[in-house]
Amino acid sequence: MKVLVLPGDGIGPEVVAQARKVLETCAAKFKFSISFNEAIVGGAAIDAFHTALPDGALHLAQSSDAVLLGAVGGPKWDIPRATVRPEQALLGLRKGLDLFANLRPVQVFPELLDAAPLKADVLRGVDLVVVRELTGGIYFGKPSEQRQGAGGREAVDTLFYTEGEIVRLLRSAFALARVRRKKLASVDKANILSSSRLWREVAHEIRGQYPDVEYEDVLVDAMAMHLLRRPRDFDVIATENMFGDILTDEASMLAGSMGLLPSASIGEAKNSLGQPRGLYEPIHGSAPDIAGHDMANPLATILSAALMLRYSLSHPAAAAAIEAAVARVLTEGLRTADIAPAGTTAVKCTEMGDAVVRALR
Repeated sequence: MKVLVLPGDGIGPEVVAQARKVLETCAAKFKFSISFNEAIVGGAAIDAFHTALPDGALHLAQSSDAVLLGAVGGPKWDIPRATVRPEQALLGLRKGLDLFANLRPVQVFPELLDAAPLKADVLRGVDLVVVRELTGGIYFGKPSEQRQGAGGREAVDTLFYTEGEIVRLLRSAFALARVRRKKLASVDKANILSSSRLWREVAHEIRGQYPDVEYEDVLVDAMAMHLLRRPRDFDVIATENMFGDILTDEASMLAGSMGLLPSASIGEAKNSLGQPRGLYEPIHGSAPDIAGHDMANPLATILSAALMLRYSLSHPAAAAAIEAAVARVLTEGLRTADIAPAGTTAVKCTEMGDAVVRALR
């Protein structure tokens, strides 16, 4: 099994190092071999190669069984008029690997009910997955530009979807719902947007193929409210690119911190194991304010490695062992700074990684 490691920027190298340590422990425990290649992307690649995604990195990704990414970006490269930006690495990897479905599970650990800003009674038992379309929509539509118009500066972004893009995302979401609690909420803005009306039409056509899955349409603004009022009612949530990006950041607060939420981006292409080639990453950013201080929470990246083992590397038992190890260290009371109660001592990033390794062993 070949895994490409892309540490990225900011805290990316710190959290990825802990996830790699956990993967190596799993390989020894479950007696499988795993080899790692490493490349630079994002801001680090801009500094070295004047591009966010060097051709060599993309070629390595396309020849690997899975990709583990830390995070990209930071204030150093946050220049509004820049033509090369760190985020182009992420978008380029998604396009280059045709990763159209982004799975973002949100599970509330009982031990962390007090870490979230919402009441424990609202959060208890929350276990949902957002399936976000990843390669279409407003992030990729053309034209997308700022220009000079007759009345001054103006800007345009294009929200574009094809029927095929919607179909494959919704089929993935229905299939996932079928092996979970058999409930699917499709999120759109069909009362306003033409693209959302197409999304809803296609969803209604496909739902007949999954009669065992309970289905509902939810407007995106209503879903933003429901996630705070009754998140326990939802199982699988399917939505387009930008809506999914925003809703999953909101949903991270259900778990208490972005530092706890993993993600898997998968497509239809198969790797050498006959499994979907995927990109696995925490949903958080590069957090440059704490980079280099060994303060970051590595659990989202470690849990992303578990998703990698489950979806791309054919080792579901190892994935379950990682998830159980994470639950164990939280039960034992270990907390990084983002989830530590006021007045308590937080463990460091490396200490949390070491604790998960001990729990695995």
